[in-house]
Amino acid sequence: MFKTLQNALKMKELRGRLIFTFLMLLVIRFGSQLPVPGVDPDYFADFFNGSNGDAFNLFNAMTGGSFENFSILALSISPYITSSIIIQLLTIAIPKLEELQQDGQEGRKKIAEITRYVTVGLALIQSTAMSIGFGRSGMFEHYTWYNVVVCVITLTAGSAFLMWVGERITEKGVGNGISVVLLYNIISRLPDDAITIYETFMSGRSIAVQILIAVFVIAILLAILGFTVLLNAAERRIPVQYAQKVQGRRSVGGRSTYIPVKVNTANVMPVIFASSLMSMPQIIGSFFGYQIDVTTIGGKIMAMLSSNYWFRPSLPFYSIGVVVYVALLIVFAYFYTSISFNPLEIADNMKKSGGFIPGVRPGKPTSDFLNNMLNHLIIIGAVGLTIIALLPIILSGIFNITRLSFMGTSLIIIVSVVLETAKSIESKMVAREYESIF
Repeated sequence: MFKTLQNALKMKELRGRLIFTFLMLLVIRFGSQLPVPGVDPDYFADFFNGSNGDAFNLFNAMTGGSFENFSILALSISPYITSSIIIQLLTIAIPKLEELQQDGQEGRKKIAEITRYVTVGLALIQSTAMSIGFGRSGMFEHYTWYNVVVCVITLTAGSAFLMWVGERITEKGVGNGISVVLLYNIISRLPDDAITIYETFMSGRSIAVQILIAVFVIAILLAILGFTVLLNAAERRIPVQYAQKVQGRRSVGGRSTYIPVKVNTANVMPVIFASSLMSMPQIIGSFFGYQIDVTTIGGKIMAMLSSNYWFRPSLPFYSIGVVVYVALLIVFAYFYTSISFNPLEIADNMKKSGGFIPGVRPGKPTSDFLNNMLNHLIIIGAVGLTIIALLPIILSGIFNITRLSFMGTSLIIIVSVVLETAKSIESKMVAREYESIF
């Protein structure tokens, strides 16, 4: 990765793209420090110190702390991500959208335009819900309709601005702009996580003990990071053979290739879906000022759904919620894979082009083979995701760390985006070399 970056800096065009990306990220960092007018700066500090703050830890990490500061970029690019997922799901249900998706470059442009409109609509809904919900709980210094309207407009404009920045990075920078913005937001929280780890494990101890603990923590992080990279890069290569045909005086086909199928077919989406669904009751309750009270039945249920109460030695009962979390993760892994990988369509395309899997007949047998193979891969990928997602939660529960944003979900996103961006830079370097030759 570092060698790729070093080589990219030697090329004028790529150097310009990297500088442009860096400047856009600086603009984002500046915007994340600008507070929304009329908001009490101490409200969210107290909010995150309470029990309800746990439900927003993942959201706060994805916004780079902008939500905790309640800056003009507090919504970050979450409306765009949600909008993209919705449009992706609707392309299966609505034939018109499916036609646009298969209509080449023009069709993708129209889908991107629809995604922008949906993003603004979702940002408007989210900002209205936050302004009214948190406003009633004391977020504003003066809860008036004027402050609510200003907050809604500011948050919606901030989300739309980040969407525009992401698209500009894609066009004039490096990598997928939205992914790069998300990566930058998560990485910007790492210094706070380092401080939390220091205060929890190392503060007040001797230098020798601090060094020993630091080595142990780094070893754990590297092990989790290595496993995440392995899970993200692992793939099953399905061999495909194309029949040889005679056209005129020459023969075509007869070549061998393969279909790469990732072990973690759904990437980080199952973790995001499962975490969002588990935290939804607590998020809705926080809008009405509800605090978790474990002495009531409703409070016990909310505590079981909150990862902040899992794996605590003093509260083992609430770890039952882990079972629900793992079940949701597996269900969403199957669901998301089913909409992104269609074995029937792949088998049909292979049959039309004269391709076949050695030892498997074309048509339905090929589709059944792909389905069976995919079911095994989904289980392996879901187990890997579960390990990565739960390990930081286990450590946080045992050592009572509630403000650690560098969790399994964040780690998977970091690894995925870094590898994707590195491949994008390498492809641009290869294309540049070919241009210089010809």
